[in-house]
Amino acid sequence: MAETQRFDAKVFNPEVFGAYMERVPQLRTNELLNSRALVGNPQIRGMFASQTGTYYGKIPLYGLLGGDPVNYDGKTNIPATSTTTYAQGVIVTGRAKAWVERDFSYDITGGADFMGNIANQVSHYWDIVNQDILLKILEGIYAVPSSGDNKLGEFREKHTYDITGADTPAQQIVNATTLNTAIQRASGAYKKNFSLVIMHSAVATNIENLRLLEFMKYTDQQNVTRDLSMGTWNGRTVIIDDSMPTNDVAAAEPTETDPGSEAYTAYTTYVLGEGAIFYEDLGAKVAYEMDRDPKINGGEDTLYSRQRKVFAPKGISFKESGAASLSPTNAELSNAKNWQLVDDGVGSYYDHQALLISRIISRG
Repeated sequence: MAETQRFDAKVFNPEVFGAYMERVPQLRTNELLNSRALVGNPQIRGMFASQTGTYYGKIPLYGLLGGDPVNYDGKTNIPATSTTTYAQGVIVTGRAKAWVERDFSYDITGGADFMGNIANQVSHYWDIVNQDILLKILEGIYAVPSSGDNKLGEFREKHTYDITGADTPAQQIVNATTLNTAIQRASGAYKKNFSLVIMHSAVATNIENLRLLEFMKYTDQQNVTRDLSMGTWNGRTVIIDDSMPTNDVAAAEPTETDPGSEAYTAYTTYVLGEGAIFYEDLGAKVAYEMDRDPKINGGEDTLYSRQRKVFAPKGISFKESGAASLSPTNAELSNAKNWQLVDDGVGSYYDHQALLISRIISRG
């Protein structure tokens, strides 16, 4: 039976608290999972579960059949070829946080439902942390220059749809055809597998004004229904978040050969497909625990929370040398030098069209 502890003058059971946390809606995480952009991988889970202390490993990705057929005419020999096997490097990202509350806070509030309040806030907090991790990964794989020998530069060029330099202002912002064009440029016929869009509210406002965005609704435990900062666009789930990348572009002075340009903000919108990113929640030995110090500030309780998760874009490896410790920092995840396109070791690279990740850069 789990040890019972005290939390802000209330009984704290780590297992009960963990179960309570699971019942609190983690909206962003749930929508990422529901969109199937993030999918589980039994190989990843098995690898880290069976090797104590492992934080980095490689999983196989199987190649497709290829080669040209020969003429079947009764006299031509039939050559046989084998499939290619790729190896993808994946790393576990660990994060921890603690919150402290004083006994006196409980006393002066008349015994507020602190447990429920913390559970709701912690859930939302980890939603934001995990989305930040995902955005740092996307930043890293898109920061690779066009030159180089790891082929991610080619991915960056073909999976980016930049309309900021279009001929007219109306063409420089997202419209009814932007999403469809972007995902077709990235993955051709695979475009049907794109399922999730993450965008800034300025971009969302434009498509909302065009009546292209339909907001989802959520009913809470008090049976109150409200609009979420999520919707659908062309059947794809949309998450609206102002932490999405923006770039303020300065005005260009006119010259004899160039009329110049006004200053503007470039907004990045990410589009993800089904299975674009492998995701596994590996857990921690102690996900939640309490520590009480009766002498500090008249008595205070500290809640500790830990997580270990894998976010691995399918077909793109994180280099083993990319982390200075046993968990990569956000800065290391966003460093282009730490990512490379998966290959088979003999010169064959993972097909970029199978990477269901795309981005749109627009003025709104």
